[in-house]
Amino acid sequence: MKTFNINRRHFLKGASASLALSSFGAYGLDLVNPAKPLRVGLIGAGWYGKSDLFRLMQVAPVDVVALCDPDRNMLIEAGKLVAARQISRKTPRLYGDYQKLLAENALDIVLIGSPDHWHPLQMIDAVKAGAHVYVQKPISVDVLEGEAMVAAARKYGKTVQVGTQRKSTPHIIDAKNKIVDSGLLGKIAHVEMYCYYHMRNNGNPPVQAVPEFFDYETWTGPAPLRPYDGLPHTRWWRTFNEYGNGIMGDMCVHMFDTARWLLGLGWPKRISSEGGIYVQKEGKSNIADTQTAVFEYDGLNCVWQHRTWGTPPDPEYPWGLTIYGEKGTLRLSTMQYDFTPVDPKGQKIHGSCLFEREKYPEDLTEDRIELNAAPATRLHMLDFLAAIDKGTKPVADIQEGHISTASCILANVSMKLGRPLSYDPNTKTVLNDPEATALLARTYRQPWSRNGLNA
Repeated sequence: MKTFNINRRHFLKGASASLALSSFGAYGLDLVNPAKPLRVGLIGAGWYGKSDLFRLMQVAPVDVVALCDPDRNMLIEAGKLVAARQISRKTPRLYGDYQKLLAENALDIVLIGSPDHWHPLQMIDAVKAGAHVYVQKPISVDVLEGEAMVAAARKYGKTVQVGTQRKSTPHIIDAKNKIVDSGLLGKIAHVEMYCYYHMRNNGNPPVQAVPEFFDYETWTGPAPLRPYDGLPHTRWWRTFNEYGNGIMGDMCVHMFDTARWLLGLGWPKRISSEGGIYVQKEGKSNIADTQTAVFEYDGLNCVWQHRTWGTPPDPEYPWGLTIYGEKGTLRLSTMQYDFTPVDPKGQKIHGSCLFEREKYPEDLTEDRIELNAAPATRLHMLDFLAAIDKGTKPVADIQEGHISTASCILANVSMKLGRPLSYDPNTKTVLNDPEATALLARTYRQPWSRNGLNA
């Protein structure tokens, strides 16, 4: 097995990042450089695909050899940006077909930053081609796709890390250590998770001709082919259930995954959800603008709520989670955390997001970068590399990503059917509910086939 050890002192710049790594148990990283740069390919060269790639390039010696995207203009621009960051200044090979990219390049790592509806086929094909994979969340659009992704990762013995990087967020790790694991909360019996961002890109753009630089057939792939009404980049595609799972799949998956990690939770016993389009009815968007979901465990409920209209109950926490314990309450977001003890004489604890502007000045000129998320993604990449090296499971292993993703998908199914659901991962069915079980797999558009999910 090739050794992918990373020199953390060289690539993790500064005491704060090193401290965060110590909180992780340092991931077991050895202070040895790899014999040669890791060969990396990126599928999906849009905003977050490039962001993930640039974070990897900041913490490991890599050779980015290939990029793929159906938008030729965006692909060419991505090639230029990568070349400017590579030590070699080499422009990667550019592809419109990800299968050709996998066939023509021997890759150590494949990053997948494509829209959700493409994740399953691309991840499975990448591990079949011999690569370890970093795949963005949510991992799939239907539950059985996720099951197939886990099976493929295990069959081919590949490390698959999911981009749920809240588990690698320094201040959240700090809160886990200081508050959750130390018992300051006491008995925990309720979690609230929420998002009140106005992020549902509702609108009525006209149907138009597909531009010559954009392969809309390939971009759509196995999803239904909608009439083309403009480039789907920059969140337009997320407003349709044809390509993903709405705010549940985009934002709840992060916070539910974080809650499960903080509290050591597995599959929920039962999932129920209600919601729909209550306010923003004027546009084409078909995802819910209002939704509540309950993920039930023994003695504990995790409750999700989103609204893409109105104001948040707490402007300091517009997207986050709150853990209620008998001894105190912990609020967490991507920006900060606050612990409030029940005892008025107890000590309140506050923690803030780590920024690394001085350590990574190139972040400041990167288009649309999430500066608060960059340190977390860097640590997430290091955890991914350490798991490859040690043959262990990463913190956001594909199985954990599947549980969080599938639970959110099941919440949407529950909302559609109007009843609670209990999923059995052993039989891959919804207990005593054939109608819900039939909704665990979506139909693929021809010529794409679900046979491609077979490991």
